Amino acid sequence: MTASAGRTVLVDPGRHGAYASVGDAVLDAPDGTCVSIAAGTYAETLELLGRSLTLRAADGADVLLDGTGADVPVLLARGGALAVHGLTVQAGDAAAVQAENAELTIAGCTVRADRGPAVAVRGPGPLAIKDVTITGAEHGLVLEGTSGVVENVVIDNVAADGMIVGLGADPVIRSCEVSGCGQRGLYIYQHARPAVENCRIARTGQAAIVVAHRSEPALRHTSVRDARGVGIDVGPNCGGSIEACDIDNTAEPAIRLASTATAEVVAEPTGLLGGSSPLDASLAELDGMVGLPGVKAEVRSLVDEIQVNSWRSRAGLSTGALSHHLVFAGAPGTGKTTVARTYGKLLRELGVLPRGEFREVSRRDLVGQYIGHTAEKTASVFEQSLGGVLFIDEAYTLSRQSGSGGDFGQEAIDTLVKLMEDHREEIAVIVAGYTAEMSQFLAANPGLSSRFAKTVEFEDYTPDELVGIVGRMVAAGDYELDPQSGPALAEHFGRISTAPGFGNARDARKLFDALRKAQSGRLRRLGRIPDAGELRELRLDDVLTAIDAGQQLH
Repeated sequence: MTASAGRTVLVDPGRHGAYASVGDAVLDAPDGTCVSIAAGTYAETLELLGRSLTLRAADGADVLLDGTGADVPVLLARGGALAVHGLTVQAGDAAAVQAENAELTIAGCTVRADRGPAVAVRGPGPLAIKDVTITGAEHGLVLEGTSGVVENVVIDNVAADGMIVGLGADPVIRSCEVSGCGQRGLYIYQHARPAVENCRIARTGQAAIVVAHRSEPALRHTSVRDARGVGIDVGPNCGGSIEACDIDNTAEPAIRLASTATAEVVAEPTGLLGGSSPLDASLAELDGMVGLPGVKAEVRSLVDEIQVNSWRSRAGLSTGALSHHLVFAGAPGTGKTTVARTYGKLLRELGVLPRGEFREVSRRDLVGQYIGHTAEKTASVFEQSLGGVLFIDEAYTLSRQSGSGGDFGQEAIDTLVKLMEDHREEIAVIVAGYTAEMSQFLAANPGLSSRFAKTVEFEDYTPDELVGIVGRMVAAGDYELDPQSGPALAEHFGRISTAPGFGNARDARKLFDALRKAQSGRLRRLGRIPDAGELRELRLDDVLTAIDAGQQLH
């Protein structure tokens, strides 16, 4: 969108040459400008009429636009295009963000309100609301007559409806979490046609999902839990479809269809392990990874234990406390990050974590520059990760023995130990690194090792498995590899797998990149434009050229 292009200006009240307020920058900036905002609290409200601007937190800074006490929206866009990245927006008696006939993008933001809606969008849009947390407010998100995408949005603790979609709006609402609503979790009215996929709605004061006034939503793989009303209530003359939705602990019936409703129930509500569910899809994603048989078995055993614990709880039987924190030990490039992402999805599908959102950090994200700063910084990262997975790569660099910078790394460890215990049901912390160094890390605090359920060992890939990984990269890139290349690749990986600094799948990626480069050089020397078959073909000669190039680099 046009708001993302153009020049950048800085808002920083403490810096000469920068704007003192967001309002000053907006008034002075031409359309297409990115307004970069330094850390701080800005007690301002902005009205943008036909403007095209981006408001962005500078370098991940904590920026609060505070409209507390105001009776107008904090951000009001009429026409034009507004993009908001990385800000916290706090409203008073009006909306926090309101867009009318404007293009709206909100990404990586936290939005809070007292009364009124947190985010209200009216008009055709398009809109893109992704990775946003909404808390408080009368209504969480109101979309009227608009199109676009709402993805990975968490709405919690709202006085009335969590999400309202109406007046013919047809957005795609994907992987969202709505919970703690005084009235309905999702209200769809007046000819709205949203596609709702893989969402979670829980703890609503009335029905979890209500469809009214000739609306026709498509509800797929969405779970509903703990509603005081029915699970899904479809009103007169409403259509659409309800496919493979899981409904538990709501008023009866789970799905109520009015006599004149035409909505099609494609599959009856299933349990989390029945039929083709998002859980099955995540397990299939895990199984589809090359190699890692031990890792897959460990993760599946964790899933089994969690599922059985859930069944025992529903049956009124006692359950043991489960820790979801894990240690991933192994060399780089062995799939630790990918498995951690999938583990978060599995915990979300099992109802253990509300979001399953994945956040990867390292020492620099947790450790500050002076005593006391680290605890504050670590706590902030931890709190922002609640409801999902916090993945700490090379965690051993936090320990005194390996880290630098005095005891600041140890301060981060000590803070994590307390937070992990205080919020053990609200987050999964995964620490990762080399096996020997992770043992050293766990010894850095007497209570640290007891916080983790188990250590999952990631073995190096075999040469044949690395050949398979390259094959997948080739297929994903729309290439075709000469079958005669297999032995040469296996021999290459067998040779480098014993060398210091072996990178497993990372080395497979490097080789694939070298393969493409070798092919490009060969095709450029043809003296003509290659046909489609030649553009796809990766020959044995390309493989040998790529291997030789890699050996020369080493």
